[in-house]
Amino acid sequence: MSPIAPPTTVRAAHALWMTAVAAGVFETVLSISRMPVDGRAADVIGVGLAFRLAVFTAAVLTTLRMRAGAHWARLALALGLGILGTASLVVEPLGYLLDGGSIASAAERADGGARIFAASRAVHVAAVLTAVFLMFRPASNAWFRGRGRALSRNSA
Repeated sequence: MSPIAPPTTVRAAHALWMTAVAAGVFETVLSISRMPVDGRAADVIGVGLAFRLAVFTAAVLTTLRMRAGAHWARLALALGLGILGTASLVVEPLGYLLDGGSIASAAERADGGARIFAASRAVHVAAVLTAVFLMFRPASNAWFRGRGRALSRNSA
């Protein structure tokens, strides 16, 4: 089977997933740099880093499979990171707003680190939502259908 380049929508989705992973790594570094250092914090940091490393690794590997045409990878990204991942990114700010907080008051109280974190989180969420959207555009759908047929023919 000759390699067929994915459409622009799939290539852009791939780049956006990688952007989301990079933003997640950046946010992790920012969060750790703001944590107090004591024995308990080191344990929490270690567990959190191990979990995030696993998620980031799985996201990169799944994104590569999606770009190669694996339909399961597209679904895993959309459901796992598109829905569950986005929910984990927005639950804290939404909780703050539902408890009566306001964006204006949060912005007034935010220091430089918090502002940088918020900007990265905005890029992160926008990258995920846009990547999911692009993975299900007509050109992407047609390409994934064609890749599935091509893979089935070659394995028979």
